[in-house]
Amino acid sequence: MSIGNSPEDDRPSIGHVLQQARVAAGLTVEEVSSSTRVRIPIVHAIETDDFSRCGGDVYARGHIRMLAQAVRLDPDPLIAQYDAEHGGSPAPTPAAPLFEAERIRSEPRRPNWTAAMVAAIVAVIGFVGFTVFTGDDDDSGTAKVAEGSPPDRTVPSPSATKPADPKPAPSESAIAAAPRDKVTVKLSATGKSWISAKDHNGRQLFDGLLSKGDSKTFQDKERIDLVLGDAGSIELFVNGKKVDDQFEPGQVERLSYTKGDPEVG
Repeated sequence: MSIGNSPEDDRPSIGHVLQQARVAAGLTVEEVSSSTRVRIPIVHAIETDDFSRCGGDVYARGHIRMLAQAVRLDPDPLIAQYDAEHGGSPAPTPAAPLFEAERIRSEPRRPNWTAAMVAAIVAVIGFVGFTVFTGDDDDSGTAKVAEGSPPDRTVPSPSATKPADPKPAPSESAIAAAPRDKVTVKLSATGKSWISAKDHNGRQLFDGLLSKGDSKTFQDKERIDLVLGDAGSIELFVNGKKVDDQFEPGQVERLSYTKGDPEVG
């Protein structure tokens, strides 16, 4: 070893560590690819420290984590080594405060269906009353009432026609108040899973690990892109609706969601 070299200069590369661990575990590249859903050419490239085929740092970290877990290695030191060699990990952006602000502002924009219904009823009653009165004036051949009180043509008040609907109580579920002009995605972890989330401009919203019981909510005006390291450990709620896709444990999924009913991209 030359004078002045740091201990980090002598540590083996990420690809070498993963390859040696795979061989020691008695696994082939095909078996690792099958268990992690990482394609065979990408596994070969990572084992030779070529991360250009991963599609970016986010996907590279996810692949390293899945491959390390498949060969029974702790992925955190390898990911830390990758960050040190490739400029560091982006700081995650907390999404919950953004969503809470949008949820509070969305309440006043709800249509007042009760007021609209009452106005429609009043308009119909007024039209019917006008038609009856004008029809009586034009009927010259009909007999006139000589005695007694005239028929009661009092227009009932809107409150007597239909009781006002009670104002709905605010929902305790944040998803229930998701505005229709945005896409809202909530993730709840039933196990342990690494996730990555980006907005429609490719801006990183979150890149990290969710433990059992954790949840994250993301919102964008057009699209949310997700990468789930272990999709079987995640429950998805998109635009107020639970996504019922059955993901296998350990399955890596890349998903995109837009406004309206959930649609896997």
